[in-house]
Amino acid sequence: MPDAPVPDAAASGLSTALNDDFALLVVVTRAAGDLAMDDFKRGGGERWEKAPGHPVCAADFAVDEYLKTALLGPRPGYGWLSEETADAPGRLSCARVWVVDPIDGTRDFLRGRTGWAVSVALVEAGRVVAGALAAPARDQLFTTLAGHGSYCNGVRLAVSGRQQLAGLALPADAASLAANFWPERWDAVAVEKPNSLALRIAKVAAGEADAFIEGRTISEWDVAAAALILTEAGGVVTDRDDAALSFNRPVPEVRGLVAATPALHDAVRGRLNAGVAALEQRRRGR
Repeated sequence: MPDAPVPDAAASGLSTALNDDFALLVVVTRAAGDLAMDDFKRGGGERWEKAPGHPVCAADFAVDEYLKTALLGPRPGYGWLSEETADAPGRLSCARVWVVDPIDGTRDFLRGRTGWAVSVALVEAGRVVAGALAAPARDQLFTTLAGHGSYCNGVRLAVSGRQQLAGLALPADAASLAANFWPERWDAVAVEKPNSLALRIAKVAAGEADAFIEGRTISEWDVAAAALILTEAGGVVTDRDDAALSFNRPVPEVRGLVAATPALHDAVRGRLNAGVAALEQRRRGR
């Protein structure tokens, strides 16, 4: 994967500490992606289910352990929040916290598909200040630093800027968009839907999709890095209630997600909430 641009601290007004953290994050995420790719080629190793429908494999834990050592080793005072590490409340008192999903999109990883990524974010005072996604099976490295844009393989990203809801592109299953629980049917184009939620958001940041919606409650590590990638590319991301995302909370969950090019965000969020309400009403009526 190509190198990512690292701003010069003195020229950009960045603190040396944040500049160094960003450089560390990028190097380590790239290396974690290479480690995951080696396991991907071998099938991921032993696999099991953490809960019904939630697969995990030995590679998830191997990458998690590497990230923990490589990030906390040089930054021992930082907190740690990862999908594959038991949560510890000590992170809540840390000024900076690494928020990690060692392999986001494990289903695709185990199926030999490319829709997975290593996701690493650095959170300070509840907001993401730096992040990276390594998707080595796609030869992609996404990087972002607050106030300094988002990049994929060194090329700056920008959202599509689409103004019209009709015909928008969504990383979704065509069958889901045509489902009869939507009060108003989507006039939308279904584009590729990686298993990784982070990569779906990155597709919006890259202008390959116009919006991404998720009605379920999801975990912070699923979206932390990708949320900054999107906003630094000019997009808007909130939860289903239109609240700005906040990270490193006691319960590290997000109540649904709406990521979109700015002109479409409110309309897409309204469509999502109408569909969720209709689906819940249908379930209660059974």
